[in-house]
Amino acid sequence: PELICTVGVHPTRCGEFEEFADGPDAYLAALLACGREACAQNGGGVLCGAVGECGLDYDRLQFCPKDVQLRYFERQLEGLAVPLGLPLFLHCRTADAAADLLAILKKHRASLPETPGVVHSFDGRLEDAEEFIKLGFFIGLNGCSLRTAENLDVVQKLPADWLLLETDAPWCGIKASHAGHKFVKSTWEEVKKPEKWEEGKCVKDRCEPCHLRQVLEVIAGCRGEDVGKVCQ
Repeated sequence: PELICTVGVHPTRCGEFEEFADGPDAYLAALLACGREACAQNGGGVLCGAVGECGLDYDRLQFCPKDVQLRYFERQLEGLAVPLGLPLFLHCRTADAAADLLAILKKHRASLPETPGVVHSFDGRLEDAEEFIKLGFFIGLNGCSLRTAENLDVVQKLPADWLLLETDAPWCGIKASHAGHKFVKSTWEEVKKPEKWEEGKCVKDRCEPCHLRQVLEVIAGCRGEDVGKVCQ
């Protein structure tokens, strides 16, 4: 398997644009140069697969104010996604953020690829997911998407053809306290501390790529579907 990267700035880190010694324009130019180099090295985007993780996070405004997030999300659309021609790897937290994100995406939709990307780690409302899907975005689901009964109710109603499964490792594991945990069937032997790691074992409380199987099991379980059907 191959590893590929994305290029972009997380909404809670958008202050980096204004903290950059040479200014926001220079920071954006450096990101664009990085993306272009990655695409050129691997025949049109194999190494760099998307622009992101970018978007809006109104749940953690203590890390970056709303106005700064809005300003530099749109700058990344115009200055990275459009010139690179890459899909978006989007982050969205809270219904208010979804409303603003949708408004900006609708404004720029004609400039984005036919398949514009994915709203990663989605844990929002069904009506917001439906609006993202209307714009052509897939809905990415991981452990953070499966924490509450309300989350599971949304997952049950999402169209299967628009779902992408993910782990967000090393974060967003499915915990025993999560509503979706009752559907988990697969487990792995664990060690308690990273320094005790051994081949074939997981580290306790650290999400690993193999835990994608658990995400699949929870989604299939809450939807009342066979895991093979969900995979297809």
